[in-house]
Amino acid sequence: MSWKTERVNGTDLDLDEVLAVYHDSGLGERRPVQDRDRMATMIREANLVVTAREADGTLIGIARSISDFSYVTYLSDIAVIRRHQRSGVGTALLDATRQQAPDAKVVLLSAPAATGYYPRVGFTRHDSAWVLNPGQPLQGPPRAHP
Repeated sequence: MSWKTERVNGTDLDLDEVLAVYHDSGLGERRPVQDRDRMATMIREANLVVTAREADGTLIGIARSISDFSYVTYLSDIAVIRRHQRSGVGTALLDATRQQAPDAKVVLLSAPAATGYYPRVGFTRHDSAWVLNPGQPLQGPPRAHP
């Protein structure tokens, strides 16, 4: 293994370096990588960020999560550059994320291309995930407030 993982503060990361990982990994196709301000906020505001770097310091992977460090960790992104995919970097990022909150379950929404990966590393499918997109109105009758 010529790389290592570590927990970092998202504000300490170089945005261009992070964006290069998102692009190279393929995750950039499903994230707003062209909106630098939004991506910077996504990285800065995540309270659990784990990176993987080669021995020379090159960023090769990132896991970005929101966690209460007790009950649940929401894994928002996991990205590994293509030449390191299927080499254990993703699993190491997941393991390092779990080590930060060992009693919390990890929940994620899988990219369509990665649905076969997560069961292989121990995740179980959950059929009741729901998404409310920005700008999408809530449906149904308004509730009365006391």
